Amino acid sequence: MDVLGSRIIVAAFDGWNDAGEAASGAIAGLRESLEYERVHTVDPELYFDYQYTRPSTRLDAAGGRELNWPEASLWRPTVPTDGPELWLLTGSEPARAWQAFVTEFIDIALRDDVTGMVTLGAMLSDVPHTRPISVFAASQDERVRSAHGLDKSTYEGPVGILSVFEHFAQQAEIPAASLWASVPHYVATAAPSPKATLALLDRLEELTGVGPSREHLRTEAAAWEASIDAAAADDEDMSEYIRQLERTRDTWDSPDASGDAIAQAFERYLRRRGDGPDKR
Repeated sequence: MDVLGSRIIVAAFDGWNDAGEAASGAIAGLRESLEYERVHTVDPELYFDYQYTRPSTRLDAAGGRELNWPEASLWRPTVPTDGPELWLLTGSEPARAWQAFVTEFIDIALRDDVTGMVTLGAMLSDVPHTRPISVFAASQDERVRSAHGLDKSTYEGPVGILSVFEHFAQQAEIPAASLWASVPHYVATAAPSPKATLALLDRLEELTGVGPSREHLRTEAAAWEASIDAAAADDEDMSEYIRQLERTRDTWDSPDASGDAIAQAFERYLRRRGDGPDKR
């Protein structure tokens, strides 16, 4: 049996860890591929700052008003699947009590015999939209690195909730890995990046042997790339900048390039985020 086992939590959170909504989009793709039931959800009063992650309101079918509160929940498939079961942990990144928040889910994972964890994230990076999306795959667990040929991150500095989950999983002896997609920083951060979502799901399937159908994402990714091409065609400065990024990426991808170029880009991203006003 693979070191990640037969029951694997795949975790992604909105916010700091989710450039271009790529990681949350990957979770949405997994949710749509199977029927899931909720295993556990947290009390939002304990972990969320409503001025930072506000509740939303909507009208129901009868015209009544509903309030939807920030949440984080663990979901499991309701029917058996071929290969490992992928359980889904998703929601908003908490604003407080991170250790208690993570411990709450790790306790559920241990109770329900979860055998592995994969965290999904996405970062804004100096990469061109015209090339394949890079995914930095790493683990602090030597068994996982040896089994899947992953890197070991040497980053030091501020982190998001995904890194806390990896740390606590390791302490609980749950093998864990992380996948981070690089999203072109010159693309509007509020716009979804289906090409990055597709890259995360492709890499997740390589890691676990499980993945949803992705034909619609391939179509959306092609349309996304074409829309950026069209915008760049009317902006010579943007076009030249993209050409510079393409030359750099092609150098990385050449046979003579350093094998840790993507890892270095990942660490530069985290340091930039750590220098900003949001150090959650």
